Amino acid sequence: MRRFVSAGLLLALLALAAGAQQKSPSRKAVLNIVVVKETNGKPVKNAEVILHPVDKGGNQKQEGLELKTHDDGKAGISGIPYGKLRIQVIAQGYRTYGQDFVVNQPTMEITIKLEKPADQFSIYK
Repeated sequence: MRRFVSAGLLLALLALAAGAQQKSPSRKAVLNIVVVKETNGKPVKNAEVILHPVDKGGNQKQEGLELKTHDDGKAGISGIPYGKLRIQVIAQGYRTYGQDFVVNQPTMEITIKLEKPADQFSIYK
């Protein structure tokens, strides 16, 4: 009889511990993204910043957020969950930028330097 009571008590404690882990609030971060020109460091306004969570296998998840930079080249957002995040930046006249970042601090500032597109090579020139 004692074995059943001990086993039942152990299962109840494990269930409580699992429930407490699920109910704990997930940590969120504030991201400040600055987009500048690589050549002179001046801000790039109206650049499209796309944020996609990335799963443990490195695959981009379906949900995502889109932001636009202001005149100072900055875009900010709060409430981003900790973990891997893929950031893409698209701006007219610049190469598309993409890189994965690990969000692991309450406040993060990420500076992205955009490059001009490379010249195309052709045998017909």
